[in-house]
Amino acid sequence: MFLKDYFFRSLLVSGVLALTACGGSGSSNGSNSFAGNGNGNSTSTPTWVAGEFTSHTQLANQCAAGSGSAMAEKLWLRSYSNDTYLWYDEIFDQDPAPFTVLEYFDELVTTAVTPSGKLKDQFHFSMSAEEWENLSTSGSSVGFGFNISIEQGVGVERTITITYSDPNTPAANANVNRGAIIVEVDGVNVASANDAASIDTLNHGLFPSEDGQESVFLIRDLNSEEPREVTLTAQTIISDPVPLTKVIETDINTVGYMVFNDHIATAEKGLYDAVSTLKAANVDELVIDFRYNGGGYLALASQLGYMVAGNQTVNRTFEQTIFNDKYPNTNPVTGNSLSPTPFYQETIGFNDDYIRGGIQLPTLNLSRIFVLTSAGTCSASEAFINGLRGIGVEVIQIGSTTCGKPYGFYPTDNCDTTYFTVQFKGVNDQGFGDYADGFSPSDAPIYQTDIQGCDAVDDLTKPLGDQQEGMFSTAMYYLENGQCPEVIATEETTKAAVKQFIDYQFSVEDTRARSKFSRNRILLNK
Repeated sequence: MFLKDYFFRSLLVSGVLALTACGGSGSSNGSNSFAGNGNGNSTSTPTWVAGEFTSHTQLANQCAAGSGSAMAEKLWLRSYSNDTYLWYDEIFDQDPAPFTVLEYFDELVTTAVTPSGKLKDQFHFSMSAEEWENLSTSGSSVGFGFNISIEQGVGVERTITITYSDPNTPAANANVNRGAIIVEVDGVNVASANDAASIDTLNHGLFPSEDGQESVFLIRDLNSEEPREVTLTAQTIISDPVPLTKVIETDINTVGYMVFNDHIATAEKGLYDAVSTLKAANVDELVIDFRYNGGGYLALASQLGYMVAGNQTVNRTFEQTIFNDKYPNTNPVTGNSLSPTPFYQETIGFNDDYIRGGIQLPTLNLSRIFVLTSAGTCSASEAFINGLRGIGVEVIQIGSTTCGKPYGFYPTDNCDTTYFTVQFKGVNDQGFGDYADGFSPSDAPIYQTDIQGCDAVDDLTKPLGDQQEGMFSTAMYYLENGQCPEVIATEETTKAAVKQFIDYQFSVEDTRARSKFSRNRILLNK
């Protein structure tokens, strides 16, 4: 989440020119929290001395592209991390000289693992400041308009699947739809590529950096044996973070369903409109599809929590932010005294072109909520789940284990790059926030990270919102019967279950063809 956590995409959250935080955890006093910079200048190159840290405010904006140096940029990263990183005392302090700036940033992380054995910090990344500004404020990024799931890992054949395409984009116009498999990119076979040049070709073709870039894809459509060649031209895509809202009348109740893909600024208007529609329909139950939501502005998760639960949120905490032990009472980024993030009852106005601040939010006053999740459900999406559970709202989870990010950061600019380094952990109204291994659906919950619900796989053979789609149909069955459907194991369901396990174990990245958590999305198999 951002505090901005994005933000997230994990991953963000406050007023104009204010600091914003993202992610799966709490916020400071503000609803937006972008991290700012100092204005340090220097006429000489600073040097590294083990164990000694110059204030990051004195090192800020001493850029190699200007009158500063790469060493100054690296030492700024080192000092900023030592001051604000949640696990600053787990960073190995080494001479930055052998590294480039971005390589050194990648070194400034803990190597500790969670109880399950995965890295505790999997959320360390950077992108250009311009790219971040466009993505976080307007939802725009250069791409083709498709969202993909990448499966790759030891002993796993690399597979790239289209999970959805935004309407009116190059992908949608070329009928590149959910369930299609990308077989080749610019002549390189996806499954077998395993040398640096081929991997670079895949990444370049899938994740364009500028408008007008052409990529040639060999695509095997769903239910088709023969692949077809498609040439797509990249353009600036304005994504729709809340692309689908529908109302379903059953024999016993009225069910609302909404797809929510990104906690970015433009989602505020989308969520307001979606919940207003559901309120007008007097829905009795609500299913929120978070399966591809990697996080974002924490304040949006808080707003959605209020819109779902209404009066149950009054005088309750959505999330309390905990920073490192240097700052028990103060936000190290904003300098403000720590106070809980409430359930926001009004719009914030992240982007006035979409919706202004100060408008009372609609509420459904539901005591139960269904969430559809996957390994791509992360950060602010998990904070939404944790926040509602913290005030006693029943959450039913359908799908698979979430990514496990109870942490957030304030996207921070230095020398035209925005850095995302974990700075806080969030806990709910009951003080719980230990879900680094994710939330898991269970028909017999035991642990606090177990949530009542059902395992279900992402059914790429059906459109999102189709009542026959695997996750949604499971939610509807539970809603009507109070229990999970009996699953008869077939060859296809077994394959789907194995795929879901692979998704979780090998850190599948669900991405809208943009930088999210790493610069290299396709990796060499080892």
